[in-house]
Amino acid sequence: MKKQLISLLLATTVLPGKAILEAKPASDAGCSEARQIRDQSLRKAFAKYAQEYDNLRPVKGQCPSDYRLVQLALLLDTSNSMDGLISQAKSQLWRIVNEVSRMRKRGEPIRLQVALYEYGNNGLSPRSGYIRQVVPFTEDLDLLSEALFSLKTYGGLEYCGHVIGSSLNQLKWNSSRDGLKLIYIAGNEPFDQGDVSYEAACRWAAERDVAVNTIYCGDYYAGVQGLWKRGATIGGGSYFSIDSDERTPGIVTPYDDDLMMLNRKINDTYVPYGEKGKERLARQAQQDANASAMSAPVAAERAATKSSSLYKASGWDLVDAIDNKKVTVEGLKKESLPDELKGKSDKEIGRYVQQKKGERENLKAQISELSKKRDAYVQQKEQESADSKSLGSVILENLRTQAAKKNFSYK
Repeated sequence: MKKQLISLLLATTVLPGKAILEAKPASDAGCSEARQIRDQSLRKAFAKYAQEYDNLRPVKGQCPSDYRLVQLALLLDTSNSMDGLISQAKSQLWRIVNEVSRMRKRGEPIRLQVALYEYGNNGLSPRSGYIRQVVPFTEDLDLLSEALFSLKTYGGLEYCGHVIGSSLNQLKWNSSRDGLKLIYIAGNEPFDQGDVSYEAACRWAAERDVAVNTIYCGDYYAGVQGLWKRGATIGGGSYFSIDSDERTPGIVTPYDDDLMMLNRKINDTYVPYGEKGKERLARQAQQDANASAMSAPVAAERAATKSSSLYKASGWDLVDAIDNKKVTVEGLKKESLPDELKGKSDKEIGRYVQQKKGERENLKAQISELSKKRDAYVQQKEQESADSKSLGSVILENLRTQAAKKNFSYK
């Protein structure tokens, strides 16, 4: 099957990097059009793939169209040898989020959506190509953290082309040509394994204006020989190699303890409401605990995230929900409120929420100020050392390069 599909591709087109990089971006008409493949050879190839694999069939649904939207799809190898890679993802998530929070588009704060896939895990179904969408594009950072900490490594048949193709089909990619759409795929086996041609998948990503950035866990030149660099070239992205076994607890700073203390205080300003309010509050607490278990610097980075506009809780927190006009005090189901608000009048509830809002704004300002000092301290220490590259460091490096291409700036 693989040979037939590659023959289809090569019969009609060559794969020069320049032509691929000049591919037109996806239109703004929505998901259905954005998923269409203009190149006839690619259409034939993916039509055949879709007959074999459910996760290579386009998912229906309306896509966002937002020039301020940054979308990151993390495709992580969870085969036996990748425990270090998963550990790096867990420990560096909040630093990546904090970096993105500094982005601006036309002077406005950006939106961030992150999706997570695992591949190469023999505990997954062979019918899926040993691939699982762990979480689709989400702005719920606690959910994303929970998903990362749920990953377990096992076995190893790593199909890079398949997982890239699956992410292109299953995710609701931004249809605006001004948004930033990035795939980061990390692993350590040859890039051309499996039935799905990595060349076809990467070409389709470039056609969709989605940059494929490849991260080989091992020697740089071994990754080149394993076609990871070629995948990035075809996909309009960048190639990196990292030491996935390196521990990345972060740099200890004089500001970590104060940030963790402020984090505990800001947690007291969240007022759960609705059917899942208590569950989401518990998730928040668990992700705080997960970050603290990694190291104090990781916990400090997570605390810093809570002062940014990217940490959203309006789906379960009454302070954010009322502030964003998602609900009104008068329209609340009183039985869904926490015990301290049950039996209170609308005026009393309103005053309580405003009090918590004021406390939170004050704490956010303190966290933001400390975070700036912490960032300066960390940057100085990083300049003084020559640490080897990790998953987080190469994503941070790449984000600024890719953002500049789409006219995103940093405050």
